Amino acid sequence: MASICKLSNPCFNSTSYGSRSSSTPKFVVHLRTSTFNHRLSAGSKLSLVINPSIRASLCVKCSQADGNGSSVKRTTLHHLYEMQGQSPWYDNLCRPVTDLIPLIDSGVRGVTSNPAIFQKAISTSNAYNDQFRELVQAGKDIDSVYWELVVKDIQDACKLFETIYDKTDGGDGYVSVEVSPRLADDTEGTAEAAKWLHKKVERSNVYIKIPATAPCIPSIKEVISLGISVNVTLIFSLSRYEAVIDAYLDGLEASGLSDLSRVTSVASFFVSRVDTLVDKLLEKIGTPEALDLRGKAANAQAALAYNLYQKKFSGPRWEALVKKGAKKQRLLWASTSVKNPAYPDTLYVDPLIGPDTVSTMPDQALQAFIDHGSVARTIDANLSEAEGIYSALEKLGIDWGFVGSQLELEGVDSFKKSFDSLLDSLQEKANTLKLVNL
Repeated sequence: MASICKLSNPCFNSTSYGSRSSSTPKFVVHLRTSTFNHRLSAGSKLSLVINPSIRASLCVKCSQADGNGSSVKRTTLHHLYEMQGQSPWYDNLCRPVTDLIPLIDSGVRGVTSNPAIFQKAISTSNAYNDQFRELVQAGKDIDSVYWELVVKDIQDACKLFETIYDKTDGGDGYVSVEVSPRLADDTEGTAEAAKWLHKKVERSNVYIKIPATAPCIPSIKEVISLGISVNVTLIFSLSRYEAVIDAYLDGLEASGLSDLSRVTSVASFFVSRVDTLVDKLLEKIGTPEALDLRGKAANAQAALAYNLYQKKFSGPRWEALVKKGAKKQRLLWASTSVKNPAYPDTLYVDPLIGPDTVSTMPDQALQAFIDHGSVARTIDANLSEAEGIYSALEKLGIDWGFVGSQLELEGVDSFKKSFDSLLDSLQEKANTLKLVNL
């Protein structure tokens, strides 16, 4: 694994992403393998002697100061995109946003965020203090303060990924930001929030995240019809996924735009959480057959989702949209970190590789895949086996409708709690700041 280490006076060349100040502290990526030697002293160049047969791994840790990064060698992430057409994204965002640079150099092609990620970032770092103080002293209410903090991070991250966005003609290089989770049951409120947030961020490569709750399906159609690119999140079932695809297609058809090439979308299909719930249900059943199916439900359903994707984005209806420049709504695998330590740490990455897809990985999954992940087309390698597992689970009494509904409920509730907790802590911090200034 690796870390970004602060040097007193480093000397290295770096790829340029956005503006940087030469006076800020510098960071360099340490690549560590099972066998290597390194020599490093303050003011010296970084010298690495690495056994080329050993695969290195990369980890970026958020810091409380401004960051910088150096280019690193080609990784499994580059191979994943170039050989299999899957885009690796990073499921995390915090300040300094420039800490993303080593990840971009290592093959990361986009970023996802959510209320839980920002709750952790803002509540545990001092890097937001100056902007927070300025906003409070300017008389901003806490909701406004939150969005100002978040939007700055999103805008800064979008700047870093602009090159990828431009080189792929809008096919990659996106940064996702979610509307308030309080609106998950509000169709009109979600659509209005998405429009406001899109205008507020004002970046071509931003994805506005909208949850795939039943009330928000019409919101997705409306927002897409306005030419706003969307990351549809919290998808846990095949039936809801199909509704999400239909909302995207309906939105494109309703847009009235002659050129649809700049309206894109991803559908975030959650994986590991499915096994977390289904495994518990299987353990309650307790038969040898049930226990043998633990850890298999999520990837089986994901394989069926990819099969559905292939069917929906083909045929006359889709071809008519392609003539106007429409791009497929890519499947994005989310919740890719392993929750059960007994399972392989790349369980929700290696088996889900396929063209025109995205895998967004938090630190744990990203490190594991760079270190020992396998690059091969696997998502549709054995569709019949996936269908068999899905059916076997149904025969054992697993209700896929219940699984999807329960996980959606838990997901929305989790994001609401993170959102509310952060706003509460920001309010307390603001009150303290006002008392100090009395």
